[in-house]
Amino acid sequence: MKHYDVIIIGSGIAALQLANKLTKDLNVMILTKENLTNGNSYLAQGGVAAAVAPGDDAYLHYLDTMEAGAHHNDAKAVLEMTKKAPDLINGLWQSGCRFDEDGHGNLLLGMEGAHSEKRIVHSGGDETGRHIVEFLISDLPPNITVEQSTYVYDLILNHEKTRCIGVKAKLPDGMNEVYLAPHVVLATGGCGQIYSFTSNAETASGDGIALAYRAGAELADMEFIQFHPTLLYVDGKTRGLISEAVRGEGAVLVTEEGKRIMEGIHPLKDLAPRHVVSQTIYDYSRRGIQIYLDIASIKDFSSRFPTISKLCRQHGIEIETGLIPVVPGSHFIMGGIKTDLQGRTSIPGLYAIGEAACTGIHGANRLASNSLLEGMFVGGNLAGWINNHRSEIRTSDNMHIPVQNFYDGELPELDLLKQTMMDRTGIVRTKEKLTLQAEWLAQFQHEQWLYAALDHLSQEQLTRVFMYITATLVTQSALERTESRGGHYRKDFPYEDNANWMKKQIIHQRKNGKDGKHELNQTALAT
Repeated sequence: MKHYDVIIIGSGIAALQLANKLTKDLNVMILTKENLTNGNSYLAQGGVAAAVAPGDDAYLHYLDTMEAGAHHNDAKAVLEMTKKAPDLINGLWQSGCRFDEDGHGNLLLGMEGAHSEKRIVHSGGDETGRHIVEFLISDLPPNITVEQSTYVYDLILNHEKTRCIGVKAKLPDGMNEVYLAPHVVLATGGCGQIYSFTSNAETASGDGIALAYRAGAELADMEFIQFHPTLLYVDGKTRGLISEAVRGEGAVLVTEEGKRIMEGIHPLKDLAPRHVVSQTIYDYSRRGIQIYLDIASIKDFSSRFPTISKLCRQHGIEIETGLIPVVPGSHFIMGGIKTDLQGRTSIPGLYAIGEAACTGIHGANRLASNSLLEGMFVGGNLAGWINNHRSEIRTSDNMHIPVQNFYDGELPELDLLKQTMMDRTGIVRTKEKLTLQAEWLAQFQHEQWLYAALDHLSQEQLTRVFMYITATLVTQSALERTESRGGHYRKDFPYEDNANWMKKQIIHQRKNGKDGKHELNQTALAT
């Protein structure tokens, strides 16, 4: 049993920003289930959005974020973030984090879909995430301890079940360990791996969302999944992300015959919001028509996008032909663990930041390059809050690890889970397909897995449990929302229903009832 002041689960942008901003006399532990750089943040090709150009303004960034989010966003939270964005970027830049410049000492700014101005800051062209993560890791102070290949599988509450006081984790040798702290932070990333086509790292399996739900924390808006329009598609499989910045530089989506598919679909054409572009490509692909990204108009593509060029060549695609085969895939979840802008959840002592959290900033569809920004913004906010509330609780006073029910039931095979989620709870949804998926998932006893002891399971089994719980939550939420909004597209309800659905779906986990069934409530969205 190990004691710390703060435990951070995960090692992406949000986690590292938090760790670096905490006061240096706090004893901090970072637990990450693989290595420090094996996550979505490190893979991020796009940049960070910030209104740093002379002609740009935080309010314009706010308006673009609200429009992309189908006005389901928390407007106050969005404006607070867009106002802070320039300071966050300039602070990193002045601290030594390398960003691309224009040759005159100014930041080189790019354009991405649904933005009204050039405001995307990049580093190394399409290696922004890697450069920021490496910079933040290099800046970690000595009060931060890191344990890699340590898989957190349960949250520990106090005896009264009113506060989170620690975690249980599986070590690399298969043994279990208990870590205690008055502040436990979930920074575990998203859940893209519940789908067969995804841009996400293999670590993005919904762990934090499932952990929080099992502990009784509120979740929100689990139906809103963003499908990135352009994943490299070779031999029937997705092979990696083709950044939206490529379309921002002038690439267009075409059929093999050269027909531009976004003409007449949306005023912004190839730079339309992601859900519009994804749905358009999906309509072609389900008819057996392969769509390509035509990059012929981009000069010096290899030097501008070195990571993408390397990815293409690794999979036999010669970029000199000018055509990159693409397909949409799961990219980002806008919902997650419900938090405020300090990362606080409905359980005192438990926090969530980054993609695992739902702050309300992204609304129903995340604006391009707002994810790294939100991670840094809320991660910094949480550091400030913990720094001012560091000695609130002594975990040793009332520690109690509850005995859970032993359950050793069947779990879905991962390949089948991922494929059925893509087919039935994917880009285009209907009541018929969602009901079919919900019934298929129900046979694996979702309620039993919510209350089962997990100590005896292997890491592979734990991943299956968390992916199964998360997939069930996404499917249930998608079935409940009978409209189309942002990343949630219902073919049987193709329009936004602003009279009835300008609401968040808050999922409450009942901890007192024996049935363990979830409650899904619609509560008005605060603005």
